[in-house]
Amino acid sequence: MSLLATLARLEAVRSGRAEPLATVRHRHLGERPMVLVPLASAAQDGAPLAVLLGTDREAPRLHLVPQPLNRELRTEFLTAFADDLLPYLEPFATATEPVEGTEKDPVTGEKTTVVRELCADAPQLLVPNAGGVRHLALLGRATRFRRTAADPDPGPYPAPARVPLLGRWLTHFTDRAQVPGSSLLLPMTGLLARHWATGQSMLEDQHLAAQLAWHHPPQGLTGAQAAELAETERDEHGQLTHPPAGPATDPRFDEKVLAPAIARFDAALTVRRQGGPGEPVERCVEQLRAALLAILLPTWRDVWRGLDLLRELPPAAHLAERWEGDRWSFTGHRDRLAAGEPPQPRLDDAVTAARKLAQREREQVRLDVQEALDDPLAMAERRLAGEAFTAEVVEVVPDWDTSGRSPKPRPLLVLRTADRPHAELGVEAHRVGGATAQKARVVEVGPEPGVLTLRVLNGMGRKRDPEPGTLPEVGEQVLFTLFELTPRQSAPLPEPDDTPWTHGGPPSAVQSSTAVAEEWA
Repeated sequence: MSLLATLARLEAVRSGRAEPLATVRHRHLGERPMVLVPLASAAQDGAPLAVLLGTDREAPRLHLVPQPLNRELRTEFLTAFADDLLPYLEPFATATEPVEGTEKDPVTGEKTTVVRELCADAPQLLVPNAGGVRHLALLGRATRFRRTAADPDPGPYPAPARVPLLGRWLTHFTDRAQVPGSSLLLPMTGLLARHWATGQSMLEDQHLAAQLAWHHPPQGLTGAQAAELAETERDEHGQLTHPPAGPATDPRFDEKVLAPAIARFDAALTVRRQGGPGEPVERCVEQLRAALLAILLPTWRDVWRGLDLLRELPPAAHLAERWEGDRWSFTGHRDRLAAGEPPQPRLDDAVTAARKLAQREREQVRLDVQEALDDPLAMAERRLAGEAFTAEVVEVVPDWDTSGRSPKPRPLLVLRTADRPHAELGVEAHRVGGATAQKARVVEVGPEPGVLTLRVLNGMGRKRDPEPGTLPEVGEQVLFTLFELTPRQSAPLPEPDDTPWTHGGPPSAVQSSTAVAEEWA
């Protein structure tokens, strides 16, 4: 946690309300996101219990498994889930736009212009917390290898073709959620924590209702009191009025409500199979549906409340650029599905894993830089860390580099700053907000405290004297960073077939989905 975030949490404790950590919104919010509130069964790790989803806050749709241990009922649930989610994804896959780019010929090395197809927009999934992301990842892993009737060996429990397709999409969304700055799949608790600080721990922030309580505490209560009330308040039946945001359920709900409802369903189903009189199965399902809706709807409303809070912030300047990366990711997965490629493997080979790691490291650096450039509060964190500084221009000293055939302008900027940057001799600095991108080097520190002398190295034109407007004036406030404003590209990695045996060897032929299928008992 940064110093600024710590100070913001302390201020939230003092004021009793959430304090801002950002002045702009650093994550993309679609016009029509799909909100998902999943629940998992405590009886088996990753086994689904229910999901409440929809794009309209007034019309959520519930899918449930009356008996999570029943394979057939789970398949029916997954089929209904796929029938609901996949139609939301399909329109985004069909609306495209042409994008021109260049491609290097591997033989001649010449660059040629190519036109590629890019989806005009991409879908967005919102879940209550990070646990919801992990649950969707488990669902994706459990379903993308499911055998269907079209497989050569469908097995005893073939699933509809939509079920493995759902699993492949869920796997793609959850994998993409690991990329810093991605907005395809977002947990609401993480979104709120990025933009506001509460007076509680990051673990406590995973309770969505408690986190929101810090934003608008009831009259007469502080944020801490409102959060405690949201976590512990129970109704006359002993059930939480603000249940956990999932995917785990409250143990008292499991004991007093869920387990008896499932037992009644099992008994009714047994009686029906035996042909005897008893409580109708449909009534048991409706009772279970009502019980699950009672604990899902508060979280559903909380997700939309969080969405309203985030929409009040203006979007960051670099947000569209990062969302374009998400659109390319969505387009690429759409193309892989259309090409008939096999499902994502259970374990990545060495090259794929290295590429994913390099991409995530590169995207993290890019995200940190872009957030600092877009948001004064994010830049303030870098200033407190000594990685950037603001200063007043005291003097501009003309100077030239005469080592070449013609002199080049290399003026000196004498700056006075109240910050404490880690600006040692020879350190490069990068100017923010100038007419052009400029790099400078620290050539003198002092003699007075807070005085730095920088030599400007570029961004002044090609003439002997700097172009007008390329250098700051005396008395002007300037901002310099000690980190590069454009992240460097990592070294290229070999193709999988060229991987040396010391790093895993050439990967074996891709197995069919039936060969790598995971049985989901």
